[in-house]
Amino acid sequence: MKEELTRLIHQALDSLIAQGVLPGDVTPQVQIDRTRDKSHGDLASNVALALAKPAQRPPRELASLICAALPASPSVTHTEIAGPGFINFFLSDDSNQAIVRTIFEQGAAFGHSNAGLGRKVQVEFVSANPTGPLHVGHGRGAAVGDSICRLLAATGWNVSSEFYYNDAGAQIHNLALSVQARCKGVGPDDPLWPPDGYRGDYIADLAQAYLRGESVDAEDRHVTSTGNTEDLDAIRQFAVAYLRREQDLDLKAFAVDFDVYFLESSLYEEGAVERTVARLVESGHCFEQEDALWLRTTDFGDDKDRVMRKRDGSYTYFLPDVAYHLNKWQRGFVRVINEQGADHHSTTTRVRAGLQALELGIPAGWPDYVLHQMVTVMRNGEEVKLSKRAGNYVTLRDLIDEVGRDATRYFLVARAPNSQLTFDIDLALSQSNDNPVYYIQYAHARSCSVLRKLVEQGWEWHAHSALQHLNLLQEEHEKTLLRRLDHYPEVVASAAANNEPHTVATYLRELAGEFHTWYNAHKMLVEDSNLRDARVALSQATGQVIANGLGLLGVSAPEVM
Repeated sequence: MKEELTRLIHQALDSLIAQGVLPGDVTPQVQIDRTRDKSHGDLASNVALALAKPAQRPPRELASLICAALPASPSVTHTEIAGPGFINFFLSDDSNQAIVRTIFEQGAAFGHSNAGLGRKVQVEFVSANPTGPLHVGHGRGAAVGDSICRLLAATGWNVSSEFYYNDAGAQIHNLALSVQARCKGVGPDDPLWPPDGYRGDYIADLAQAYLRGESVDAEDRHVTSTGNTEDLDAIRQFAVAYLRREQDLDLKAFAVDFDVYFLESSLYEEGAVERTVARLVESGHCFEQEDALWLRTTDFGDDKDRVMRKRDGSYTYFLPDVAYHLNKWQRGFVRVINEQGADHHSTTTRVRAGLQALELGIPAGWPDYVLHQMVTVMRNGEEVKLSKRAGNYVTLRDLIDEVGRDATRYFLVARAPNSQLTFDIDLALSQSNDNPVYYIQYAHARSCSVLRKLVEQGWEWHAHSALQHLNLLQEEHEKTLLRRLDHYPEVVASAAANNEPHTVATYLRELAGEFHTWYNAHKMLVEDSNLRDARVALSQATGQVIANGLGLLGVSAPEVM
């Protein structure tokens, strides 16, 4: 409907330009928003306020002229001018009811668009070190990142999802030392235990698998243990493959797949890090100081310059990040989104500064970052802090096993990523209206039950004939539900554009609430066949939108509960 009103307003403005009321060189950006108070209409525009200055007229006067120039439309019953010059549009019942026809025509594609025009976008998320099971914070990143991918695909982008494995550096070395110690019978409480070793029970399991000579198939490698407890490199390779397989299994249980798995070690093996250093030196933004190589990142907005290569010749962690993102740019991604934990906040400026220092035409502000805050897990009013398997944190698999995939995914994506999240296990398990995922899924199951009840009553229902009687949907609850359904494509478009899947979760809860209110207040299967058919059509349309929205969040839409 916004598109229709935009077209009408542009026609009115063209008419006013032809009359000389507006100068011919105005290029208005017509903004249309939904009203919060239905007494102010369904939609409103500030176009008169935006054009008052070039028109040299008071906004309310210009609004009156725009309204008078609007072409007649069956979608609009009338307009009103409010406040300093807002134009409020009141839509016809036919206009609101038409959304049901659109939903039936488009089905699972309702809400989709081609805004992305097939352009390439990469979303990197999770990117956990292969040093242990995925924790609940990784789970939040997985839920948010995967939902962003689904939203972008639904809005016409060519999406590539990527997992970046930090398989090089001190943490991997500590992992190998920890497994080696376990292989030799040394436990976490032994004085010989590595100072920075990993203490979880999974290290003992890993060591036993290595000693048994097991083989491991991860996404991109096959590794067979040698069983040699003195060969630290062999232990490292086996441990990384073993834990990558475990993480892969957790992600599959979470319905998350990746198109690309990128290894940090490949940046060194293929010379990408050295080439990046050479390019930065060539660009003239580097300097030597105290036997170290520095990058003058203050030239690009950083608060201080950064060391790239330390005295001992090793690189600081942000340099391979720059090399990795240069690789992304060279792969042709016009848009890159990094979904990461809030502890990466300080790296965003450095990585962007490094990319600008390359002077290769990479846009300022590239890539985009979505940073999620920590998750607190609660049970019986108390925080759950430990997992026996992981040792010192709650794992993603713990949550999936306890409350199920659907509840875990919904709860982890339901709040804005930049806000802290409390995951209440008791609430996630409850079958009540307070549990949002249960409440939404129950609305879908209810809509499906309507067709079964029709059959039980011996009544037939055909969508084509039902759509001819939508004019009978005159109850206020029905009008409210129709307006909410019409809003769905805008919610999807905005969520995809702004990397905000939580807005879809919020919308679904509101839609489910309005559906339940209508369902409880009005009998669905009335004797009047035309009204019955129209109400069933509205119920089915609502169920379709709920299923579509849940699909964008990776949550199922059960037909029976």
